[in-house]
Amino acid sequence: MNVRRLLALPLLAGLLTGCGIRATEVPTDFGPAPSRVHCTHAGADITTQASRGVPVQVFLLCRSSLVAVDRTVRVPENAPDSQRRVLVAQGLLDELRANPTGPEQEAGYTSEVRGSLAVKGPRPGDPEDTLRLSTPPDALGPVALAQIVCTFSDSATSEGDGSVILGGPDDEEVRRYECTEEVRARPGTETPPSSGVKGA
Repeated sequence: MNVRRLLALPLLAGLLTGCGIRATEVPTDFGPAPSRVHCTHAGADITTQASRGVPVQVFLLCRSSLVAVDRTVRVPENAPDSQRRVLVAQGLLDELRANPTGPEQEAGYTSEVRGSLAVKGPRPGDPEDTLRLSTPPDALGPVALAQIVCTFSDSATSEGDGSVILGGPDDEEVRRYECTEEVRARPGTETPPSSGVKGA
């Protein structure tokens, strides 16, 4: 009996050793690793953009944050500066209202700017850089307002200090809006800071 036990020990040791996971060079395929959608996409070539119009950027919503994407806006070359500014602003609104491109949609981009939103220049008594929307700014949804403010403040329509003066179609007081890092990161909960401004 003792002899049998002694003979069985090497066999038992070999079995226990075989229970471990041994390194292998044989490739195994368990499917692709899980991935997240990143808020990036291949931007258009700047030369191609310039041939189609003025290169601009608009802010779209992606994964609850605002992200700048490339666009172009057509503006007549002979347009005076005051009119040119409004034309650029309208072009930016149109781009915000348009559906994101196919690759952008695949990457998760959306826009909350809806409807036939239009923009006009200042009324008598407004600061000369005022942009008046066809919908009062405070009647827009928080994300839509953030998209517009950040898009305008990052363009030729801004005050040059990262702010933009907006008003509605009525004679209500216009206000200066700013696009902050907090607004870009959380447009659904962070309202663009605003303050009243004096007339021209």
